[in-house]
Amino acid sequence: MEPEQEYPPNADAGQNDPSGAFSGPEMKTEPSIEEPLTEKKKKKKDGLGSSRGIETMFRTSYRVHMDLSSIADTKANIMISINGLIISILIASLSSKIDTHPYLLVPTTIMLLGCLVSIVIAILSARPRVNSQYISLDDVRNNRANILFFGHFANMKEAEFVEGMTELLRTPTALYQNMIRDIYGLGLVLSTKFKLLRMAYTSFMISLSLGILAFIWVYVKVVMDQGGSLLQ
Repeated sequence: MEPEQEYPPNADAGQNDPSGAFSGPEMKTEPSIEEPLTEKKKKKKDGLGSSRGIETMFRTSYRVHMDLSSIADTKANIMISINGLIISILIASLSSKIDTHPYLLVPTTIMLLGCLVSIVIAILSARPRVNSQYISLDDVRNNRANILFFGHFANMKEAEFVEGMTELLRTPTALYQNMIRDIYGLGLVLSTKFKLLRMAYTSFMISLSLGILAFIWVYVKVVMDQGGSLLQ
């Protein structure tokens, strides 16, 4: 029997351990990442957020405002079409009978006036409203004008517009401010549109109700009481 061979102690362990005893493989330590992560979180809390989130917010806001503007214009067109049709029918069918049947004048006048007011307000709602004013490149640089709105930059020269847009793209903060102001302007336009639409629909509802009640009153008081002789 040969004596068991004794293996020398681990060389690496002896190099790492001053006492020469085996203490296992060397544990590698990774650099701490807590501090950079903490600073990154602080920046996100204090700043406007990630660029992707900001772009998504602006894109969504613009899309919502455009959809609402399209809805408002559609409602205005409906109101213009309906009132125009009612006015045409009333004038064509009752204008020749008012001379011989004066009782028809009251309900016809109520409906015509109400439809006229409604159609005028609906046209005002759908009419473009552009505040065109002259602005210079200094106005854009000093944030006194919104270069993203065509009513402002339409009077600028092409070279000034290109220079102003280039400077705006180089400054994210100014770019965001102009986009925010553009959204605010869209909101003001939408607010005016829907206020006028509400007035148009209210006028149409009132005139239609009063006109129909007036026609019923004429039918009951005149036609039924006198046997229909007035409308023959």
